[in-house]
Amino acid sequence: MAESSKSMEANASVPGSTQNVGLKRELGLFSAINLILAVMIGSGIFVSPASALYHSGSVGMCIIVWTVCGLVSLLGALAFAELGTVVPRSGAEYAYFMDAFGPLHSFWGHLPAFLYSWLMVIIIRPAEIAVIVLTFSEYLCQPLMDLFCAPDEYTSQQLTKAVALVALGIITYINVSSVKLYVKVQNIFGSFKVLACLVVIFGGVYELCVGNTENLSKGFQGTSYAPQDIALAFYHGLWAYDGWSAVTTVTEEIKQPEKNIPRSIMISVPIVTALYVFMNVAYMTVLSIPEMVKANAVAVTFGERVLGPCAFVIPLGVALSTFGCALSIQFGVTRLCYVAGQDGFMLEGFSYVHYKRLTPSPAVVFQGIIAFLFIISGDIVELIQFASFLIWLSYGTAMLALLVLRKTKKDVPRPYKVPTWIPVFILMVAIYLVITPIVTHPDRMYLFALVFTLSGVPVYYWCICKGHRPKTIMNKLTYFLQVLFEAVPPHTKSQ
Repeated sequence: MAESSKSMEANASVPGSTQNVGLKRELGLFSAINLILAVMIGSGIFVSPASALYHSGSVGMCIIVWTVCGLVSLLGALAFAELGTVVPRSGAEYAYFMDAFGPLHSFWGHLPAFLYSWLMVIIIRPAEIAVIVLTFSEYLCQPLMDLFCAPDEYTSQQLTKAVALVALGIITYINVSSVKLYVKVQNIFGSFKVLACLVVIFGGVYELCVGNTENLSKGFQGTSYAPQDIALAFYHGLWAYDGWSAVTTVTEEIKQPEKNIPRSIMISVPIVTALYVFMNVAYMTVLSIPEMVKANAVAVTFGERVLGPCAFVIPLGVALSTFGCALSIQFGVTRLCYVAGQDGFMLEGFSYVHYKRLTPSPAVVFQGIIAFLFIISGDIVELIQFASFLIWLSYGTAMLALLVLRKTKKDVPRPYKVPTWIPVFILMVAIYLVITPIVTHPDRMYLFALVFTLSGVPVYYWCICKGHRPKTIMNKLTYFLQVLFEAVPPHTKSQ
């Protein structure tokens, strides 16, 4: 790590230079809000929000679950807002683990940060992008295939995959081109996805106004009070809310982060909570519990019942929502790749920035390639379903980091601070969500996730701690990335 930093500093001046090259603060409050909305609102609320309903057993309990999950997400996000002000660096959990645990031990201190980057950069985020882009392609292609006579199943799958690859290429191009372009596209798609949510909500309001109250009148009838069902209902609800920490992944590109990070969280998470609760009320107004549970895409079934000839708005809304979600997830994970490259936990070239566009183009293209491999590899939905407990493991560890930083950096100014009970409470929730799926539904995929996580330990020991890396090959690869992407180390001067 030290050698990498020294190398970057040595390259940090160019004769005749006039301007620093590096990531710029391009995201204001509105863009930060849209970033959180983009990551939190994916396809789940349109396609399969019925898991919480199935386990809660009743309309009343389901509404309570979605509301409480929104409150828990808000508390967790507020704790991250404090972390973002104490550690003003991109990378979210990675940066917090480095600052909190790094000074505590020469070997074990940096291990959590390395394992987090190892999991997120190589598996979890690229796989999420692949699944979301495939969902985008399905909802974009299906109406067209129905209109022009659907081909056989194999041809449909290949067409869907081809469109997904094109969409992935567009997403990667946007994130390579410029942050300003990303912000413009993200703001447009963010507005459209909120509009799609409102279409569902107003459809439900209309049905209530004409007297369709039979389903809602059942209230708490059929509620399951079994601890396992209640646990799984909250588990699926909180999974749908995931993404509330997105803004802290790009801290270095937020204008006035000490103000805009807490503000964006306090605005966006309640918006998502309100949308999710009222969308579920709309669904349950029109559809019975068995109909919701059996529906392949709840919002589409809802649209067919309520919107008539305008039902196409729903699959279009899902397509727009998923495209914006994938775009923002890739934007965030490339910043994690960028900061990990700075610390020597990834290739040094991943921390380089295009000398004019000021984007971490090597990291963006790298993420595009991994997502490409996931798309062409086949069915990876099962992998994503088991990523939730790893994500909540990282959230819980982040709460520990916050408590540690309260002791080790107690004199650091904190323009925003949460009560101590909040990180303690979120830590308890995280432990519960990590253990619940393993106990209730034991599966070999959890073993795979554990093995892959632990496989990073020997890599960390050999390559990071001992420094046993082929220097000649690494230097040539770094030079190749510099030439190919016209990228330079951050803080280099450009003419």
